[in-house]
Amino acid sequence: MKRTPDLTAAVWRKSSYSDGGASNCVEVADGYIGTVPVRDSKVPDGPVVVFGSASWGSFLAGIKS
Repeated sequence: MKRTPDLTAAVWRKSSYSDGGASNCVEVADGYIGTVPVRDSKVPDGPVVVFGSASWGSFLAGIKS
């Protein structure tokens, strides 16, 4: 069973692909081996989606192409 990492001390950074406006901001937290936590910066206390590193890498490759 996979467990959600403890994100209480997470340091979030805004995606370089966010346009800098208030409506399109995705944040990720680095430093979680094998996973990539992602959240909506407009709702910092809202839900977090946690991707596996390989899945996140495939997602990034897809949006870059």
